[in-house]
Amino acid sequence: MTLAEAAVEGDQLAQAGSERELADLRTKWSDELESAARSSDFRQRAVAFRAIGQFRWRAKEELLRRGLDDESPAARGSALLSLELLSREHPSTINGVRPLLHNLATADGNAAVRRLAILCLKNGSADRNTIVLLEGLAQDDEADAELRRAAGGVAQQLKRKQSAKRS
Repeated sequence: MTLAEAAVEGDQLAQAGSERELADLRTKWSDELESAARSSDFRQRAVAFRAIGQFRWRAKEELLRRGLDDESPAARGSALLSLELLSREHPSTINGVRPLLHNLATADGNAAVRRLAILCLKNGSADRNTIVLLEGLAQDDEADAELRRAAGGVAQQLKRKQSAKRS
């Protein structure tokens, strides 16, 4: 079994609520995941960063932070996918890396990475600076249409969150 296959199994166990089996699987794959995250091959790093989310491995969030700074767009994208998954029920995951996400959303050289960073921001708290940044991206005529749409949609979701919190 490969790390990618184990991660798929981990995702299935997490969805089924099989915490004990998931913990056992994490233990079994911990060393290989750490090794893959430090590999010189961007494909192995991408698999490792993606596996963190599939394993719902909150203890590896610091490793994901390194993935957000990876030189490879594939590795950064995988780290963002895991971050999004881990943050669905834990906004603190996003709030802890918000400045990095702002930077990726505005300055990354890869459009897909920028969009993924924007989508991650929807799971954080409704921070005013994030909303302003996203609204600016949504109105940027030089930005790609998909990026503008994503930024506008997430800005609206965060505004609704903000309004609901006030009520």
